[in-house]
Amino acid sequence: MSSTSLQTIGAIKAYHHQAQHLVNNYLLADPFIPYTSVLTGIFLSKVVYDLCHFISNSHSKTYIILTKIQQIEWNNRGISTVHAIFISAMSLYFVFWSDLFSDRWHNDLVVFRSSRLSSLGLGLSIGYFIADLGMIFWKYPSLGGLEYIVHHSLSGVAVAYSLFSGEGQLYTYMVLISEITTPEINLRWYLDTAGMKKSMAYVVNGVFIFLAWLVARILLFIYMFYHVYLHYNQVMRMHIFGYALVFGVPAALGVMNLIWFGKIVRGVKKTLAKRCEC
Repeated sequence: MSSTSLQTIGAIKAYHHQAQHLVNNYLLADPFIPYTSVLTGIFLSKVVYDLCHFISNSHSKTYIILTKIQQIEWNNRGISTVHAIFISAMSLYFVFWSDLFSDRWHNDLVVFRSSRLSSLGLGLSIGYFIADLGMIFWKYPSLGGLEYIVHHSLSGVAVAYSLFSGEGQLYTYMVLISEITTPEINLRWYLDTAGMKKSMAYVVNGVFIFLAWLVARILLFIYMFYHVYLHYNQVMRMHIFGYALVFGVPAALGVMNLIWFGKIVRGVKKTLAKRCEC
């Protein structure tokens, strides 16, 4: 092997070592995770937006005939779909599979547990909420009305408190599982925009929305409050602001979920009735 090749390999290894040092000692260091993860979440939201625009503009016949605001919403829903898949997977892992919040393997209080990975996930999610709120305000009310601002604001404040304080991360992830309904909601909009409202895919997706909403945004919220009840002696030891968030945010979001669920039920009934008439 030539000396030039050896020098090149040495330079690559040196850059790799420097990058690893930067990641381990700054980007993923405990004091910096809340800040770097939030900024990364904002940056990734921009990257996904641009990728959605590029891919859709090149491969979707529907996209190129949309109005400017429809294209923006198309890309915006792409961001929310990617975020929803990521954070719902993280949430399901921490709530049901990880030992981090298990009562069986830890003696310390569950409301004060956190890890680098759990904090990283919350920070990325905050970055998304900030980016999405910015787009909503920028194009208000085209990308969502007051209910979206309230939803994102409540969610963002609760997640941010949980990230920076380290309190109640389990309950934050329980609520974030509700994001599992977002891809179905976005697919409904995509099918409608593509003129496929009368297709079987639209009907099937509507049924999935109903089932996912019932489980993730109704039953799971009931389970969360039951878990709080069982661990109330621990919840009482949280800071008063965190204590209020544990009860206030899920309650407010739960009411909104019930209102939206009523609309979903009416929509499913209407769609199925039309299919039966045909």
